[in-house]
Amino acid sequence: MIKKRIVIDTSVLVSAFVFGRKPEEAVRMAFATTEIYVSLKILSEYRETPRELKETGKITPYQFELLVEGIATFVSRAKLVFPRKQLFICADKEDNMFLDCCLESNADFLITGDKKILNIRNTDLPDELKNLKIVNPAQFLKLI
Repeated sequence: MIKKRIVIDTSVLVSAFVFGRKPEEAVRMAFATTEIYVSLKILSEYRETPRELKETGKITPYQFELLVEGIATFVSRAKLVFPRKQLFICADKEDNMFLDCCLESNADFLITGDKKILNIRNTDLPDELKNLKIVNPAQFLKLI
């Protein structure tokens, strides 16, 4: 059986490991049944985000530990790609790294909670990404 290829936005991992619910279910399902892809830029954001959340008081020290452990476990199964092409589609230019990773990995799904990314129309994507499904965690669980 061919596994689906996925890329997961940092906000989904934060929600999964700090708050649980649908994001946690989606991450668990992805971890168990898909091929997970990351790039160096994504790994950097995964590494920096917990520290930033802790320093600004948005998460407790305990939540920080849960988040760091969760991301470390998640990343241990990820495959690293080196995007050769940079896209300029997202309103927040930093979010393009997720689409770059999707393009390089030939991803089937980009899982995100970011409404700006979720609102990207298929017609805005290059031909190589026309089959990419940009979904939130609940949608991913229904489709997988």
